[in-house]
Amino acid sequence: MAQAAVNTPNCEVNVNAGTIMRMLDFAYEKAITGVPGLDSAAELARSYRSQPGSLDEQINRLIRWQNTKSASAGFVTGLGGMITLPVTLPANMTSVIFIQIRMIAAIAHMADLDLRDDRVKTLVYVALCGSAVVDILKSAGMRLGTQLTNQMIQKYLTAEVMKAINKAVGFKLVAKFGQSGAASFSKMVPLLGGIVGGSLDAYTTHLVGNTARKMFTQPIG
Repeated sequence: MAQAAVNTPNCEVNVNAGTIMRMLDFAYEKAITGVPGLDSAAELARSYRSQPGSLDEQINRLIRWQNTKSASAGFVTGLGGMITLPVTLPANMTSVIFIQIRMIAAIAHMADLDLRDDRVKTLVYVALCGSAVVDILKSAGMRLGTQLTNQMIQKYLTAEVMKAINKAVGFKLVAKFGQSGAASFSKMVPLLGGIVGGSLDAYTTHLVGNTARKMFTQPIG
């Protein structure tokens, strides 16, 4: 199984696809149920859906606000104490993943998708891969040129397809972990300028948010 080493100030962490998926699963559950002081993904989605404007305008407003939060070192550092995963990974990584996943899940909910559906969860993970989204879905046999509605997801995301997609996502993220030592996570998401003191560059949140918006509101491909 593919494996990469992530250097931290005090240790080197070996990361494989299994570790990645456990990290994503735990962060996703926290995003769905919420953590102290933060809305769940569904609550976040409802707050923006109640605002004026089209769905795209509401989603863009959500992305802009998440950009602001993710740029705050204090906000991300504070998450490190709340989002502690049952895997050996640096706290800043777990915080970044949580912020990204909660935002993507909120966008999926705004598009009327069921966040408790494992098929939707798989697609949330795919959005973390940025520009590789189309290639991953295509390689798993997903029909391109259509929108990811509940009906389409139920029809095409079989257990076998989900397994293939999750495998592709895991290996894609592991490959990006193997880039240049302490800056490897910045290659994974990727972050502009990397992670410094647990802060998340707002530019990357913007890119990931736009990927999710396109995935869940427009035909893929």
